[in-house]
Amino acid sequence: MPDLLADAFERIQSEVDGAFDAFLPVPQDTRARLVEAMRYAAIGGGKRVRPLLVCATAQLFGVTRQAAVNAGCAVEAIHAYSLIHDDLPCMDDDDLRHGKPTLHKQFDEATAVLAGDCLHALAFDILTMPDTSNDPFVRAELVAALAKASGHEGMAGGQMMDIVSDEQNYDLRQVTRLQQLKTGALLAASVEMGAILGRIPPEGRTHLRAYARDIGLAFQIADDLLDVEGDEEKAGKALRKDEGQGKQTFVTLMGRDAARAQAEMLVEQAGQHLASHGSDAALLVELARFVVKRDH
Repeated sequence: MPDLLADAFERIQSEVDGAFDAFLPVPQDTRARLVEAMRYAAIGGGKRVRPLLVCATAQLFGVTRQAAVNAGCAVEAIHAYSLIHDDLPCMDDDDLRHGKPTLHKQFDEATAVLAGDCLHALAFDILTMPDTSNDPFVRAELVAALAKASGHEGMAGGQMMDIVSDEQNYDLRQVTRLQQLKTGALLAASVEMGAILGRIPPEGRTHLRAYARDIGLAFQIADDLLDVEGDEEKAGKALRKDEGQGKQTFVTLMGRDAARAQAEMLVEQAGQHLASHGSDAALLVELARFVVKRDH
């Protein structure tokens, strides 16, 4: 089964890089620097967990690979923009991302802000392309799902909760809510969008939402553990920042052993939500396991 996941990651990484290469040709004018910055952030970085979630879910419902990869790229464009902005001096002030200089270090702050803005716009441009779906109602639902997961009710809202967390004394319930928004919302949208492409009505997605909720929390618990125990060289970014900033995390609130046990329980539970799909859901089950076993 590990080969299934390794092959799937290799394939999706190649497909996403190829798609962004096609989406972002460098213009022969003074916008070139901006598009080069977008390419720097979007191509050749990250594990591509979110696009793989889109594709693995869409595969359950017979969706074409190109449609699924396009939708996956839209989610990844939002993820990439969020990382660019998170790394800025006014936010987390990070120098490294995926083992290379953060975008504002490689280019400059103004270019980084614009590159993030443009990747945000590109995400919704991709979702409205006929290659993503020839059904305007599907395209509209994809846009709505990603917009809600990206904004104040999702990722950006979670980031705001995180920014003010050093002034607060969050308990476990509040940290869980923060992470459901900041990290979980885009992961959940990835699964949801795969089902939307498959024209599955909302009432038919309940088990998929439960799967996504569980892996979203497990993903963040694993991140918190990696921040404490991980190898900075493997992670390709600075670690142990949460502890230095006095932030409450799953690890500080639960302890390492209890946090790890909770993540493993969530992954086991996530797999159970997909039981009705049998072996067709094998890739999604393996992805859930990967979430807690990854070392970067």
